[in-house]
Amino acid sequence: MAIADLNRRHDNLVTALFQEGFLDEQFTQLQHLQDESNPYFVHEVISLYFEDSLKTLNTLQNSLNEEPVDYRKVDSCLHHFKGSSSSIGAQRVKNLCIIFRVYCEGKMKNGCLQCLQELKEEYYLLKHKLEILLELEQSILASGGTISVTE
Repeated sequence: MAIADLNRRHDNLVTALFQEGFLDEQFTQLQHLQDESNPYFVHEVISLYFEDSLKTLNTLQNSLNEEPVDYRKVDSCLHHFKGSSSSIGAQRVKNLCIIFRVYCEGKMKNGCLQCLQELKEEYYLLKHKLEILLELEQSILASGGTISVTE
């Protein structure tokens, strides 16, 4: 596939992710940190986010399965997850963390379990979409192109 076609697909996907609320302006800031000296910066940061998020989601699940639930531990995990999601511009995941924390502060286990399920679904949907984006970026770079920042 030609570089121009790959770039167009990349830009269209990024635009859609913004329009659908998956990403916010923090993702654009992340893209601005990527340059010719570090062309895989965004890929590396997002890959680390994926690894860390899986651990955090497992910790949340395990913490909510304990009796009694340690809501301070759950809140601490949510605070961490919200921060890491915010740092890559994962707007919808970040917003669910905010809602989840309200249930946690109220020590409402059923609400927490429901939010955890929604958070997992949202995270995996975002992960799938970002994996496609990262594959496009790798194809662009492998073809000798550069990644454009979609504003």
